[in-house]
Amino acid sequence: MTAPITIVPGPTPVPARSLGEALAALDSAQKPGGGVPAYTRWVNRRAARLVAALGYVIGASADAVTVASAVLSAAGLAVLILAPITLWSGLVAALLLALGYVFDSADGQLARLSRTGGPAGEWLDHVVDAIRTPAIHLAVLVALWRHGDVGAGWLWLPIAYTVLAVGQFMSQILAEQLARGLGSDAGIPRGGGALRSLALLPTDMGALCWVFALWAWTPAFLIGYGLLFAVNLVHAVASMARKHRRLRALSS
Repeated sequence: MTAPITIVPGPTPVPARSLGEALAALDSAQKPGGGVPAYTRWVNRRAARLVAALGYVIGASADAVTVASAVLSAAGLAVLILAPITLWSGLVAALLLALGYVFDSADGQLARLSRTGGPAGEWLDHVVDAIRTPAIHLAVLVALWRHGDVGAGWLWLPIAYTVLAVGQFMSQILAEQLARGLGSDAGIPRGGGALRSLALLPTDMGALCWVFALWAWTPAFLIGYGLLFAVNLVHAVASMARKHRRLRALSS
């Protein structure tokens, strides 16, 4: 599931001119890694940092990076839906979705580096995430229906995952906005070290992207996809309960 962007106050990057200067400036404006799932923390953000720095050097806007993220993700989903289920279609789809996630993380970094962040850019990013979040699972549904030799009962899995993903996305967005409305700049607190990041790996968007590497082996894919759904369901219930308690405490 895609994690929504949160604007976190931090050091304002010094204007950069070269790729090296841009990377150095981004080092001073990174979000804290505590409580962030492992793939996002150690793989995606680092790749996004390079994309943001390159985007800055060539003069790309943060909105252009957001659009590129949407195009890459849409291309990955098109491969799933239109191509037969093969090793290569699964790997290409996984790679395109993973690249889409990299660019999704890079737009906010580029906005901070270029000092062009604002409500319009945040709105665009959230809209793209709100579309991509259910689209991934709906693409799985359509692709399995078109190409997969699976029982009809398995088609309920991506439907359930769609509902879960949308609910969790809105839970996160609303909790952050409502917390700010109640005067809490921190919103819903997060924390934890490396072990927590590893434990949260099944909830990571990166894990969902790369499970499509199993696409050619439909039973293995369904097991992996189903396990991700189960872990995310448990995590979502716990997360929503925690957010509800936090918001009640803030409003009391």
